[in-house]
Amino acid sequence: MTEQFVGYTVTVICRNDLGSYQGQICSVDPNEQTITLKKAFKNGIPQQVPEVTLRGADISNLTIIETASDASVTSPSSTVAVTKPVPKRLGRSVSECLATIKGIQLRDSPRKHLEDCSVHTPTVCDVNRTPSKKDRVRQRWSERDEACFGTPIDSILDQDFDFEKNLALFNKQAVYDEINAQRPDIVRHADTSRRSQKYRHNENVIASVPAMYRQVVVPAPGLKEYVTDDGLVIPSIMPDLRHQLLSVAERMGLTEERQAELMGRAATEMALQLLGGGHRLNPHNVHQWPTVVALCGSNRQGAVAVNCARQLASHGVKTVVFLLDPTHLTTQLTHELALFRHTNNKLITTVQELPTVAVDLIVLALADELGSQLHKARYRAAAEWANENRAPVLALDPPPAGTPGVDTKFSLVPVLPLAHSLDNGKLYLCNLAFPQQVFKEVGIKYSSPFGPKFVIPLHPNDT
Repeated sequence: MTEQFVGYTVTVICRNDLGSYQGQICSVDPNEQTITLKKAFKNGIPQQVPEVTLRGADISNLTIIETASDASVTSPSSTVAVTKPVPKRLGRSVSECLATIKGIQLRDSPRKHLEDCSVHTPTVCDVNRTPSKKDRVRQRWSERDEACFGTPIDSILDQDFDFEKNLALFNKQAVYDEINAQRPDIVRHADTSRRSQKYRHNENVIASVPAMYRQVVVPAPGLKEYVTDDGLVIPSIMPDLRHQLLSVAERMGLTEERQAELMGRAATEMALQLLGGGHRLNPHNVHQWPTVVALCGSNRQGAVAVNCARQLASHGVKTVVFLLDPTHLTTQLTHELALFRHTNNKLITTVQELPTVAVDLIVLALADELGSQLHKARYRAAAEWANENRAPVLALDPPPAGTPGVDTKFSLVPVLPLAHSLDNGKLYLCNLAFPQQVFKEVGIKYSSPFGPKFVIPLHPNDT
């Protein structure tokens, strides 16, 4: 029974610091409880004696390395070939450093012969040494490299890859049909409708129509509607409803003076931005300090324009106020002119006194919301001067049809807009801070569209 283990190559670990042995079993004595090894190694060092006998009491562990059948196939030599990986030298490609592994030559180096990348020849020390864990890991990587790169590539490179033939093997339409068959009908319908329409590189697949909200509802809307940048719809109102709204606000305490101050402040902020803001109004830029001319009629809009000129003068802007009719002044206009005279800026009453050089901005308030104006000859002369000056025109609450004879670029309107024509240029809406009860009394459902801003732009609602 014990003879079946003869010829096995084993590793024996002994007790009492006797070390470990490796060798081939040549005999087993069950009576003496001994095992005899030939070609024995002790702790990796070959023994000079032909045989080594070990007692069973001294054996701690025994591991079979090779059976007798495997040993008969392999060479009787007990030497082990250890392959040392060849490091890649600077400037050499990976294919040039592939060495000869297990007798298969991979590729000739175009720079140097394979002698530079030859396999390391095992020495006596390598043969007698038990392979360490690092050596075993290195051996596994070498085997993987051989499996990956062991095939000669010269014959493969000679063959051209047939793309059309291989593409024909893949039936894309059949795969698409199989995928679509597994999806719901509504998804397939959406995909089909999306593929039927072609889009440009600057177009969105998903429609990007801005959402529209109606936070302001009036009992008698005007002919036009406007929309803010946030998509809020602002309806226009009739002049009678506008007059009623301003009157209720005055009765509740928001007097004409306070309304003019709020709108004048909004016009000042717009004018400062149109003049260049901080880039133009800079203490180090005094040689390019702007000049603003306010063309004022004897009406509520004229009082707002004088108020705006006074506030611009407080920022250091050179202002000139032109009065269309100095003999007929409203009470509010008189109060505003009294404050403006303390700014030491110019107040003129004739067209000939208007600046002959180009100015930076014209604040226009010649006509009221009904378009009425007195002294038509003086009015026409002031309008011609405004057009010839070619400065941008900011109109304050102009007539819905536009200021007669004057090309307007911007218009600022209070509270809610009228149905303005394109002659008034780009519209801006000013918040006069009317209480909610003012809108409720005239039958307007109102929720503020201004958000964090005091002045917002309005765009015609073409949808």
